[in-house]
Amino acid sequence: APDGTAHTLTAELARRIPDRAAAEALLGTCRDATFTITGIETHPVRRSPAPPFTTSTLQQEAARKLGFSVSQTMMIAQRLYESGHITYMRTDSVNLSTLALAASRDEITRLMGDEYVKTRRYTTHTKGAQEAHEAIRPTYMQHDTIDGTQQEKRLYDLIRKRTLASQMADALIDKTDVRIAIDGTDDTFTATGEVIRFDGFLRLYRESHDDDTETQDDGRALPPMTVGQRLACGKITAAERYTQQPPRYTEASLVKKLEELGIGRPSTYAPTISTIQQREYVVKGDREGERKTFAVITLSDGKVTHSTKTETVGSDRGKLVPTDTGIVVNDFLTEYFPQILDYNFTAKVEKQFDEVAEGKMEWHSLMSDFYTRFHPSVESAMAMKTEHKVGERILGNDPATGRQVSVKIGRFGPMVQIGSADDDEKPRFSRLGKGQSIETLTLDEALELFKLPRTLGTFEDKPVQVSAGRFGPYVSHDGKYYSLPKGADPHETTLDEAIAIIEKKRADDANRVIKTFDDEPGLKVLNGRYGPYIAFDKKNYKLPKGTDPAALDLDKCREIIKEQDEAPARPRRRYTRRTAK
Repeated sequence: APDGTAHTLTAELARRIPDRAAAEALLGTCRDATFTITGIETHPVRRSPAPPFTTSTLQQEAARKLGFSVSQTMMIAQRLYESGHITYMRTDSVNLSTLALAASRDEITRLMGDEYVKTRRYTTHTKGAQEAHEAIRPTYMQHDTIDGTQQEKRLYDLIRKRTLASQMADALIDKTDVRIAIDGTDDTFTATGEVIRFDGFLRLYRESHDDDTETQDDGRALPPMTVGQRLACGKITAAERYTQQPPRYTEASLVKKLEELGIGRPSTYAPTISTIQQREYVVKGDREGERKTFAVITLSDGKVTHSTKTETVGSDRGKLVPTDTGIVVNDFLTEYFPQILDYNFTAKVEKQFDEVAEGKMEWHSLMSDFYTRFHPSVESAMAMKTEHKVGERILGNDPATGRQVSVKIGRFGPMVQIGSADDDEKPRFSRLGKGQSIETLTLDEALELFKLPRTLGTFEDKPVQVSAGRFGPYVSHDGKYYSLPKGADPHETTLDEAIAIIEKKRADDANRVIKTFDDEPGLKVLNGRYGPYIAFDKKNYKLPKGTDPAALDLDKCREIIKEQDEAPARPRRRYTRRTAK
């Protein structure tokens, strides 16, 4: 720095390096080069707050900041609304009432002073917005907290801060860009930093984004510098990077996309996303990703060194992943009903529904026009005769029998079939294993599925088999089933491994059972996730505080059951509404 104080400055090359050889060449040049600041540009930036929540933006922000699913957000918001804490939670409007604007202004002034107040009226830009209700906001702005569950308190706090922030002054920021030249080359390094001159709405609330990880360094402060100043090179690192595939949708980003396309209404976002998961058209991904090694070349103290690091790429944990069933259904509908699957069709119908509601269109003509075009498509699809069903793949022939091997969606999900219904011999079927897909399954993998179940031997004079089901591979013995550990291959499981799995499960179950009674076999005292309890007649009964579960006899258990069965139903929790002071 000009005052002689040493500071660390982080900067990035202004271009991407195409390959390892080019990186080594550049670092070789930098080894003896001089680094000089050739430009410093500082320009003021005004950052404005986001508008109050609509249904869509609340679902997105609650997912990012609180980790709530779309349906969870709506369930909690419903409880807040029913308790009188917030306004109606199904809305596409960003407007606030005059009363809400005045209350926001008073609360901001009380908390932070007049300089933080800026009354704003927002305009809704969403395609097809109805604006039947105002934005989602607290009923009473002065209530900084509420009585309720922890989840209700967190969502209320999010809504309140977003509402107040929308009526606060802009944040004033000085953004600085620094260019650093490398002597003897045309390359430059750039460093960017920010200094907040007035925090404004940022004092209360910062909006989250799906790409926060990419912009997290924008707010760092830069040390004092001057043009022409020379910099000492501490370390330069060139790291190899893999091109990432486009990210899958999360629930929050899918809601955002639905809103952009004009598909659905605030009341239908959550049910739509819940329905496609309930029907197993999509599932929440659980793949951790693949560990990949990348090269790192470092220039430090005049020496160039090579090393490697690893990173995880391709993870889809928590993302919405289409299933085989979903892909097949989508392919079928796209092939036979392309006009219905068109995004513009959905948005157009939503607009026509609005016109019907406003009295500008007769519903008879709307339905007649739709049905006239839709019914022929149904008849065409029903009459279409194809060699195989939509989504079916012919993998080849079984070497042992010569019969055709195919993979398709059956009544209970993806399956492999050997033979056809026209053969003299009945077809054989097998479900796909966990992680397998009809899109990528090979003939060899399909034939392996028919080697299950495998009989491994006997244990306690009963046969032990290993097989694979809908929820993964398992061992069966004496009418009971035991899941194989994660990653275990049922084709390679041995008898000893299966016996160990059976005995471990028995030991776990034994530790779970505290007490049983010969006179009442259906009554048990068990260890549960939240402590000991009584299980009887498909009901669970909590033990009174201070009760020793091992000392319970049958009469005492029956007494506890009777007391809890006869106890009046617990009244619904009531919330005390605070009055304005």
